[in-house]
Amino acid sequence: MLFIVVPVLISQILRKLLLAKGDNALENTLKRLHRISLFALLTTLVLLFAFQGQQILAQPIVIGLLAIPITIQVYFNSMLAYWLNKKFKVAYFLAGPSALIGASNFFELAVATAIALFGFNSGAALATVVGVLIEVPVMLSVVSIVNRSREWYEINYH
Repeated sequence: MLFIVVPVLISQILRKLLLAKGDNALENTLKRLHRISLFALLTTLVLLFAFQGQQILAQPIVIGLLAIPITIQVYFNSMLAYWLNKKFKVAYFLAGPSALIGASNFFELAVATAIALFGFNSGAALATVVGVLIEVPVMLSVVSIVNRSREWYEINYH
């Protein structure tokens, strides 16, 4: 409720209020919030790495036990989603994002939840930090795979 329902409700109310002020009010607010949200995300990640850096270095086996399943899960789910998009004849430009969304663990939400419920120094926060460390490069490699496989994907598309 706290991390999904409340923000959705507040954002919809704010959106309606801004749209009532005119078309540019929403766009201007989004432009201002973009900078703030990037700063907040980077600050959160820096704090997490600052609090968890020592644990990451001190527990390589635990990190591996977290990283290996995350890696397998992201590759499996993204490739399955990408293949299913091909089978259902979804356009290529939609299949790549679909594969990424299908494989995402939404670690941003997991980070927020872990910190709020268990604190910066918790095992839950450590797991989310490892998730971010693993998921970002793996997702970038998935993008590379999708980009290089466009010809394969579009064979027999129409």
